[in-house]
Amino acid sequence: MIEIKNISKSFNGKEVLKDISGVFHKGIPNLIIGASGTGKSVLLKCIVGLIKPDQGKVYYDGRNFTDADINLKTEIRREIGMLFQGGALFDSKNVEENVRFPLDILTTMTASEKLDRVNFALHRVGLENVNKKMPSELSGGMKKRVGIARAIVNNPRYLFCDEPNSGLDPQTAIRIDDLIGDLTQEYSMTTIVVTHDMNSVLGIGENILFIYEGRKLWEGSNKDIMHSGVKDFDDFVFANKVMSKIREK
Repeated sequence: MIEIKNISKSFNGKEVLKDISGVFHKGIPNLIIGASGTGKSVLLKCIVGLIKPDQGKVYYDGRNFTDADINLKTEIRREIGMLFQGGALFDSKNVEENVRFPLDILTTMTASEKLDRVNFALHRVGLENVNKKMPSELSGGMKKRVGIARAIVNNPRYLFCDEPNSGLDPQTAIRIDDLIGDLTQEYSMTTIVVTHDMNSVLGIGENILFIYEGRKLWEGSNKDIMHSGVKDFDDFVFANKVMSKIREK
């Protein structure tokens, strides 16, 4: 479980996040959603420690990450897997080297142990015999799956996904959503997904936090969306063509 309490952050005098609190639960996909520029990516960076909030705290299973010393921060970071927007693979490294990278910097595994773990992670995301391929030889969906394999290779307790479906066709996006949901449940991870894709929200949004102009405006599950009673949230939801069609039925 990850808990955030009263997170606020400003840049150059402009308040980007305003007193946001919430709980992200273990074993289910937790989504942070909102339009572009609303602060959801800044919130994610505060949670993973890339940005320090001006106010507020972040707790990983009760451990105060915001005020932790270097040893505790290192311990928690070793428990984190990250899927970056676009996959963010190293162009100069092959698939095996990309997936192995967290093991190289975070563990003292032997070469054979690393290879076993890499092959396991690739198998788990449905990719075999691609170890020596370069990122330029992969489709967009394959790159995302390699990114997921890299994110889970160190068996993390916490998984963060930043716009995992950006640039993907709808069918591939659904497969990526399903994979994230399955892995979250299978490994009992605390998974946080930042997205504005309403198909993802409907498909795997078991716990959703909606950010609007830097504030948490709504929180609930995909089962509660149709009855939120919050105008700005409804405007965001029903601006999506897929949701508009559902609303008309």
